[in-house]
Amino acid sequence: MPSVSNSEIKPVVSPGSQAVATSKPKPCCVCKDEKSKRDECMLFSKSADPASDCKTTIDQYRTCMAGFGFQV
Repeated sequence: MPSVSNSEIKPVVSPGSQAVATSKPKPCCVCKDEKSKRDECMLFSKSADPASDCKTTIDQYRTCMAGFGFQV
């Protein structure tokens, strides 16, 4: 029986395993703090137009998501 040296053994890499490591994260897993601040502002706003009242927190969330490659 032939022997195999360590230099001849190469790890088997499935094609999908590298794609998972290099793909971007899911949108639900990033910018959690900004999202919760935005949601809280929108839900508890006493204004007639919560979107204009919470514009700064909405912009912070959009900026954070854009940093991960998402457009909202």
